[in-house]
Amino acid sequence: MKRLFVFLAVSALVVPAWAATRTVTLSVPGMTCSACPITVKKALSKVEGVSKVEVGYEKRQAVVTFDDAKASVEQLTRATTDAGYPSSARK
Repeated sequence: MKRLFVFLAVSALVVPAWAATRTVTLSVPGMTCSACPITVKKALSKVEGVSKVEVGYEKRQAVVTFDDAKASVEQLTRATTDAGYPSSARK
């Protein structure tokens, strides 16, 4: 029991080290007017763990910086899709 407690205590200290800030570029081809990026940015900003969002109408893309321990690319693409703008990660 004591070993389990020590393991859990040490694990709690190490887990934050596994988290990393990631940046992903999403292709958002459905943006058809200059107002669309506002909606996309609001949707992405609401995802927990997102720290920065830059949306460009000209390139029809969103560059998102997020904490990968709190958010995933799938959550980001789901957020844009739910807002009416399906997206996918650029390779």
